[in-house]
Amino acid sequence: MHFDHPELDRRTLLRAGLGAAAVAVVGSELAFPAAAQAAPDADLDWIISCDEWGARPPADPLSISAIATNKIIVHHMAFPNSTDYSEEHAKQLARDCQNLHMDVNRWSDTGQHFTVSRGGHVLEGRHGSLERLQAGDRQMISAHCPGENGRAIGIENEGTYVTETPPEELLDGLVKLCTTICRQYGLHAHDIFGHWDFRATLCPGAMFYREFPALRRRVFAKLGTDLADVPARRWPDIWRFVGGPVVQVAQRLLTFRGYTVPITGVFDAATVAAVQDWQARNGIPVDIDATLTAPTWETLAPELDKDATGIPVETVQFMLNSKGYAEVAITGEYDYPTKKALKDLQELHGLDPNGKVSTTTWCALVGGVVRQSFQKN
Repeated sequence: MHFDHPELDRRTLLRAGLGAAAVAVVGSELAFPAAAQAAPDADLDWIISCDEWGARPPADPLSISAIATNKIIVHHMAFPNSTDYSEEHAKQLARDCQNLHMDVNRWSDTGQHFTVSRGGHVLEGRHGSLERLQAGDRQMISAHCPGENGRAIGIENEGTYVTETPPEELLDGLVKLCTTICRQYGLHAHDIFGHWDFRATLCPGAMFYREFPALRRRVFAKLGTDLADVPARRWPDIWRFVGGPVVQVAQRLLTFRGYTVPITGVFDAATVAAVQDWQARNGIPVDIDATLTAPTWETLAPELDKDATGIPVETVQFMLNSKGYAEVAITGEYDYPTKKALKDLQELHGLDPNGKVSTTTWCALVGGVVRQSFQKN
């Protein structure tokens, strides 16, 4: 299983000067100001609560995050693709998942905030998540993605989707849940990401990830968001507390720009220093946690035409390969398989499928969200 430990957030948020990540425990009377767009009277009866699926009590007190929620991270569970779509199966799935996390991983409770079964049933995961969703203010500190456990709502989806697409029932349930989370926490469809955008993992699966542009469009439509309110590019806000392929992309591009950093996907001290130096040299506000802000990405990633070679092309090929384009080899040459995969990616995100790598194509390639994807039918 790909779940990860929550303790990193408590340490790193303190280091980052953001205050204690955990300022309240479940059942406390401490109140937070409600998010501006939250609807405290929202009907959430369709979400099966921990009590309703027979959850065990947490092994330790669970904490509420002190920082604002800024995204949704979607996972697959790497469980079998069951053909049992019943509610009873969904409840058993939640119990099995909690048992795994508590008895094998030795965690306090279920790692994720919510679970969606293949039949489209939506269940509360970690205790307190449904109460926090109702309030729309702060989330439970979770265990689904290091560095993001205090600021990202984690949704696990039953099944394994490396080579298989999720069933419509699951996607329908996920759209409804994501729409509700966005309304309650004041988020948008462009705030939906995949686990592998922040961690070295096959999750959420290459075939599931291909459904993300359509998933976001459906949530966008249900929210009634104005296209003008969508940023041209919503980059993955990787920072020094995450890892994985997107971090390796940043390291490769920093190498291209003349920095000496290890290309490991680990956000180490050398990478932190290089990101901050790049920000300073380019007149970008230097982020204390080396967050790759939009201006950082947009100055770091070079636009590429068909004659490009070397490290930037290798970086494109590496990312395409990690996103499921197995036919793409890392050669540094702008070859036919590379152009073909790029065109497919561009078409998926509503971009002109020209095989060139513009700043907008870079954003889509590294897991970001582009405005054009919401104009695609």
